[in-house]
Amino acid sequence: MTIHERLLRHVLVVFFLTALAVAAGCGRPAAEGRVTLRFWAMGREGEVVQELVRDFEREHPGFRVTVQQIPWSAAHEKLLTAHVGGSTPDLAQLGNTWIPEFAALGAVEPLLPWLARSRAVAESSYFAGIWDTNLVDGVPYGVPWYVDTRVLFYRRDLLARAGWDSIPGSWAEWLRSMEDVKRLAGKDRFAIFLPTNEYTPWIIFGLQAGSPLLRDDDSRGDFAGAEYRRAADFYLDVFRRRLAPNVAGAMIANRYQEFERGTFSMYISGPWDVGEFNRRLSPAMSGAWSIAPLPGPDGPASGLSTAGGSSLVLFRASRHKAEAWRLIEYLSRPEVQLRFRRLCGNLPARVEAWRDTALARDPFSRVFETQLRRAVSTPKVPEWENISLRLQDRVETMVLGHARPDSALAALDREVDRILEKRRWLLARARRHAGAAGALP
Repeated sequence: MTIHERLLRHVLVVFFLTALAVAAGCGRPAAEGRVTLRFWAMGREGEVVQELVRDFEREHPGFRVTVQQIPWSAAHEKLLTAHVGGSTPDLAQLGNTWIPEFAALGAVEPLLPWLARSRAVAESSYFAGIWDTNLVDGVPYGVPWYVDTRVLFYRRDLLARAGWDSIPGSWAEWLRSMEDVKRLAGKDRFAIFLPTNEYTPWIIFGLQAGSPLLRDDDSRGDFAGAEYRRAADFYLDVFRRRLAPNVAGAMIANRYQEFERGTFSMYISGPWDVGEFNRRLSPAMSGAWSIAPLPGPDGPASGLSTAGGSSLVLFRASRHKAEAWRLIEYLSRPEVQLRFRRLCGNLPARVEAWRDTALARDPFSRVFETQLRRAVSTPKVPEWENISLRLQDRVETMVLGHARPDSALAALDREVDRILEKRRWLLARARRHAGAAGALP
């Protein structure tokens, strides 16, 4: 067979197969024309949301949703790779501290136009601090899906034996209560466990003291400032008084077991640990522990905590933004969020959902609701996680006595300034362009 005959045969085969595909397509049911949405979700949420998605599909028969479950440990890298490769999903779950990074990359869709037309999603339906985590330069890029914040877990029985019927609201009174607990506990036991390799408490104390953590449009560190220095004096005082062991988290093999033994009586953690404490503590501990909003330097109103959780975002590269937005609206319904809570235990983002009888009557949920109303966002820069790790390192040097606070915090600011060097350059460039535009006739 000549080359021309082979080419002719190839063309005829392709034409025949194409004709078959077209004919088969014409004969397919209308369901084949459904819009398929690609939704990436992480960890346990990626598993249980598939049940909610099935109900969404029944309500919207023209839609099909494929959920890809991604481990949290791989999620950040996979999302970045997908953006660079032009293969992002239509929508995804995104940790709210990641939103500034993906907004800066231009990967996620600004949501103002979608929110303006929506009857299902409104800023007023969310805790202010949580909503703020989704704003970058005042523009919303995500809708809160579930929320978390940090509170104080404590041994109510040991606190009562020390003469306190509840956790006090101010730093000064909290220190007094910890000293009383320590006095009762003895030499080798402590009032609180503050692992030096967990940076969140050190961020919380700074926020409570009124520190912005960063200054000059979030382009320089402000840890050597008077506000953060007040926070440093407080938490270093906790260690100086031997109210906390100066060890990293890994030094405590089983914190639940040590909490039950009374090795320490207080610990700062989030809603995921309520279930863990219930599962891991013995039945004898039932009623012996509880949670409370965090004390603040000047009383309960200053007892701030971090605003955490995950949000739902649209990707700019999606060809089905309108359809993906309808799924976000569905997952944002208060009744759907309550069902989501029953499936995986996450706290709902919608304030209306907190009026549910089960949540309103649960004393643990009431504590989290109180703390969520005092939750605030950390600085919204892509480099924030790296900055947090540097803070953790410097705190450890101060706690272990390897560096004085003044020198450690000044060194931290220098490190943060280097990390944010590109941000300062971009801000200066934007100002020059704005000035040039303003100078035009």
